[in-house]
Amino acid sequence: MELLLIRHGLPLRIENNDGTPADPPLAPLGHRQAQAAAEWLRDEAIDAIYVSPLQRARETSAPLESILGLVAAVEPGIAEYDAEEPSYIPMEELKRDDPAAYRDYIDNNSTIGDPVAFQATVLEAIDRIVAGHRGQTVAVVCHGMVINSILGHAVGTEPGSIMIAEPTYSGVTRISASSQGHRTLKSFNETHHLRGVGVTEA
Repeated sequence: MELLLIRHGLPLRIENNDGTPADPPLAPLGHRQAQAAAEWLRDEAIDAIYVSPLQRARETSAPLESILGLVAAVEPGIAEYDAEEPSYIPMEELKRDDPAAYRDYIDNNSTIGDPVAFQATVLEAIDRIVAGHRGQTVAVVCHGMVINSILGHAVGTEPGSIMIAEPTYSGVTRISASSQGHRTLKSFNETHHLRGVGVTEA
């Protein structure tokens, strides 16, 4: 079967001083990216959609659900590692505003408390999805580190060594997956649909 891993569109920056978990919606550009991705995938033979419970993923999934006439199943196991954090800063803003923190994040997975456990949770969720959709094509609308976790497993990195790429907002990564556990990378970060829409500009 084939997994279409779709990163959410660009979210708003959220910094909660009261400790409430940040769950940002999409920025206006993020909505345009999500719509562009949905339009581009309209002719794919997608049998099911799974989505993270976080707002930015749900809003990215909505146009695809509408176009395909499907209702996404919410899968908690593909939520991002920072789901309970009070702040969400888009990577492009972190890179611009605090290059040292960005570099530490890229090099060391510094903000993930337990990368091995996080990756294991993601892979267990993906195994469940694969087991339920043999021979089908499934869209999985999720997050950058979730995609990295799946990608790292597919290419054979050490468990927990998951920051190996930077998926673009609303980019699409394709993975072939067998029920025996084999995962093969078919394409990474397809962004053709974002031409003329914008990729990272705020």
